Amino acid sequence: MVNQQFAGEDERFVRRYDYEDGWVVAADVGVADDRLTADVVDGTAIVLVDGRTELEFDVPGSADGVDTNNGVLVVRGER
Repeated sequence: MVNQQFAGEDERFVRRYDYEDGWVVAADVGVADDRLTADVVDGTAIVLVDGRTELEFDVPGSADGVDTNNGVLVVRGER
């Protein structure tokens, strides 16, 4: 497993985990799940809070799933 970690302009942490058969990107958005929506378009995850763009980050491929839990966004994909 490879773990990459970085903070964007807004100092939010995004971590990427690469596995043999897939990948996971986790972003700590820090807001309640009911205020958070996300979608992946052309290799970019777009995170909205209360309908406004809060964060964008690249993902290493097409996403198989997008989930939120306690303000953490998790995007999963296969290789």
